[in-house]
Amino acid sequence: MDLTPVIEGFGVVLEPTNLLFCLIGVLVGMLVGVLPGLGPSATIAILLPITFGLEPVTAIIMLAGIFYGAQYGGTITSVLLRLPGEASSVVTVFDGYALARQGRAGTALGIAAIGSFVGGTVSIVALSLLAPVVAGFALDFGPPEYTALALLGILLVATVSSGHRLKALVAACVGLLLATVGRDSFTGAARFTFENLSLADGIDFVPIAMGLFGLGEILYNLEERHRAVQAPARVTDVWPSRADLRASSGAIGRGSVIGFVLGILPGGGATIASLAGYAIEKRRSKHPERFGQGAVEGVAAPETPTTRPPPPRSSPC
Repeated sequence: MDLTPVIEGFGVVLEPTNLLFCLIGVLVGMLVGVLPGLGPSATIAILLPITFGLEPVTAIIMLAGIFYGAQYGGTITSVLLRLPGEASSVVTVFDGYALARQGRAGTALGIAAIGSFVGGTVSIVALSLLAPVVAGFALDFGPPEYTALALLGILLVATVSSGHRLKALVAACVGLLLATVGRDSFTGAARFTFENLSLADGIDFVPIAMGLFGLGEILYNLEERHRAVQAPARVTDVWPSRADLRASSGAIGRGSVIGFVLGILPGGGATIASLAGYAIEKRRSKHPERFGQGAVEGVAAPETPTTRPPPPRSSPC
C-alpha cells in the first residue's frame, strides 16, 4: 500500500492555521454543545456560517473540531446535570452522574476527555490508512446487515441494564414503536402522525431525553432543596489519578477498537458503539455490580468509542 498520498495529505492538514481553526472549532463547539438538548448536528448547523469565509480544507477541519467539541459538550451535561446531549451520551449518565454525586465530577470529565481523545485519534489514523478498503466494504451492506445491527442494539440495551432483562427488552421494544412515528423514508407514507405535521419527522430524541432525565432530576432537586441545604459540588481534580488511569486504560484501548470497527459500519453510529463498549467492560469486569454506581471504567467505556469519524462514502459507479 502506497502511503505517500496519505502522508502528503497530513502535511497539508497539519498546517498551523488549520490547527488553530481546529482548536477554535473545538472550543466553540464545546461552549455551544454544553447547552442541554443541543447535540453535534444542531451545533454544526448553528455554527456553519462562521466557516463561509475560510478555505475549503480549513472549513472542513473547523467543522470537524466543532463536531468533536459538541460531542464532549454533551458529556459535560450528562455528568453534571444528568442531561445527555444526544443518544450516545445516555450510557455516560449511568456512571458519570454517579461519580458527580460522589464529588468526583472532575475525574469523570477528565477520563471522558482522555478516552475521547485517544479513541478519536486512533480512529482518524486508522480510517486515513484504510479508507479505500472501508469504502468498498460499506457498499456491501444491505437490508440483512441493517436488520442485524438493529437486533444488536436491542440486545445491547438488555445487556447493559442493571435491572430485569425482560423489562429492558420491553423498553427497547417501546423505543422501536416510538421510532415508527413519522413519514416512512422509502414509501413516504405517514405512520401514527394522526394528521399532525409536528410528528411528520418523527419524535426527536431531545424532548425525550429532556423529559426522561432532565425533568425528573429537576423535580428531585426541588424536593431535596426543602429537606436539606447542600452546597453545589465543585469540579476539581480534572486530571485523573494513576489508579483511575490504570483502571480505565483497558476500557480506553478496547473502546478505541470498538469505536473504529462499529463506526465504519453504515448505520452503526455512536449509540451502538457506546452500548457495545459499556456492555463489554461490564461483562469483563470482576465486579460488574460497580457499574452504575460510579465506576471510572463505566465512563471511559462509552465515551471512547463514540468520538470517531463517520464512515467514508463511496459511489458504486
